This record gives sequence, structure tokens and C-alpha cells, in this order.
Amino acid sequence: MTLQIGIIGTGWFSQVHADILAGTEGVKVQAFLGTSREKAEQKARAYGAASYGDLHEMLDAERLDAVYICVPPMSHGAMEEELIRRRIPFLVEKPLGLDTELPHALMGQIAEAKLLTSVGYHFRYQSNMDKLKELLKQQKTGMMLGRWMDSMPGVSWWRRQNGSGGQFIEQTTHLVDLLRYLAGEVEEVYALYGNRIKHEQVDGVEVADVGTVTLKLANGLAANISNTCVLPEGAGLSQTGLTFYTDQGVLDWSPQRLRAARPGEQTEYLEQSNPYVKETEAFIHALRIGDTSRIRSNYADAYRTQAVTCAALESAASGKPVRISY
Repeated sequence: MTLQIGIIGTGWFSQVHADILAGTEGVKVQAFLGTSREKAEQKARAYGAASYGDLHEMLDAERLDAVYICVPPMSHGAMEEELIRRRIPFLVEKPLGLDTELPHALMGQIAEAKLLTSVGYHFRYQSNMDKLKELLKQQKTGMMLGRWMDSMPGVSWWRRQNGSGGQFIEQTTHLVDLLRYLAGEVEEVYALYGNRIKHEQVDGVEVADVGTVTLKLANGLAANISNTCVLPEGAGLSQTGLTFYTDQGVLDWSPQRLRAARPGEQTEYLEQSNPYVKETEAFIHALRIGDTSRIRSNYADAYRTQAVTCAALESAASGKPVRISY
């Protein structure tokens, strides 16, 4: 049986997922939903898919086995609620929203419906992530430092606090999620954010352009994740990764490679896999036979990452540490 998949959104991520789905045996990209039918048609044409500008119209007209949700943070809510109501499984791109209230409510609805979900924390699916987890089990970590140092995305919604939620919620959430996945749950955060440069360069910037967050894990691990979006665009200066300092040496991960160093020895593992492909394979496998064991982040798990990033925003505003409430 061919699985028919709908895609909500017409940006870059929707095309990434659509290309992978179109190349997956027994899967058809059936429909696109955009903010207008015209936008949807521009994407749908290449896949022989139908195009819609209204969610209810799409869901009424098509028999969809699942939907991929690829929309900005401020757009979540009604579409998930409708998919849950109709018992249609979905894969949703991170983050889950701008706060914790909406995702918490949706999480309850998903649990009640026993609905299959996946969340787009694709770094979890890297082959080097499996290797890093294996190495961390063999060593005791003292602390971890993370960094997401980049330029500011050009889309206007990203600059607004009520559009993206800020860099730590929209972008650096990937590193928070990996910290949880690799090292355990976070119980407290203390954050310092600032507006140093971008508000003077670009109109309408409301989000902080620098931030540093100290995280205390339940197992006692001390961690810090810092981010900035002040770097000049296209200069090749971006830095993204996690570094674990252990009793045996240093484990340093970036999206491109994993480097394991100890006295007199250093090994580098280049990333060979496409984590988006593995993410979709896990979701499609679950749709076909009901086995969710390959899905590395479902909605309930991703909510815990959302809780940490939102607590950091609260801490930065108050100037006080915030304990995480899951």
C-alpha cells in the first residue's frame, strides 16, 4: 500500500522532506498546504501533488496517512489540533511553539488520542551520535560546553520575539535537545541574554543577539550553551557543536564530524549519513507497522526540550535561576 503524505509549509524544510519522501519506496507526496494555494502550487508541481490554501479543505479532499508540519514557531496550534482530532499522525519540525502552554495542551491531546508523532530533531539520527553515546557511556563527564554562533536568518519573523521566540528557542534548541539525549534531563537553568549589535543594523529586531545559559542536570553534570547571531553572513565563521570534558579526555562534536581526544591519541569520525533520511525512515516504518522504537524524538520527549529553552528565556528576563517544570 502506498502511503500518502501531506506537507504543511512551503519553505526550505518542506522541500527537504518532500524530496526524501518522493524518493522513498511506497510513499507519495500527495498534497501541499501553503498560506495561499498559489504558494502551495509552486511546491506541489514538482511532485505531482495537489495544492491547497486551507487545512480543512486539504484534509477533507485527501486521504492522508500522515502530515509533515514545516511552519515557523508562531504558526503552531490549530493545525496540530485538527490533525489530532482526525487521528492523522504527524511529523513536526522544531520548535513546538513560542512557549510551553500550547505544546503542553497538545501533548495531552496526543496522549489521549494515542497518536503517532515525531519531531524534527534530526541531529539525533546522525551516525556520529550513536558513536558519541557509546563513548560517553565509557567515560565520566565533568562538564559540557555548547555553541551556536552564526549570523541572523533573513526572514522577518525570526527577528520578532512573537515570531521565533528568539535564537535559543528557535535554533539552539537543537543543542539543548542533544544535551538531554546524550547526558540526561535538565533541572535548572540560569540565562543571560543581550542586544549588542543586530538591533542597530537591522530594522525590527526584537530578539536577543547574544546569550549564554548555564544548565544543571539532574545527574550533577554542569553545562553551558552559548549562542549569538551577530556574525556577518556568508563569511564562513559559524560555529556549532558540543564539547564534553571527561575523565579520559575531550569529545567534540559538530554536525560535520566527531573528534575523540585523549593523551597521545586523537580520532576523528566524519559524518557520512543523512539524518533527515533516517528520520523519515523511522517515521515511515512506524506508520507501516506501528513500531515506534526507531523514532528518537516524539512530541512528549520534544516537550521536555521546549520546557528547558522556555525556562532559559524566563531566567534571562528575571535575572534569576529557573527550575524546570515538565
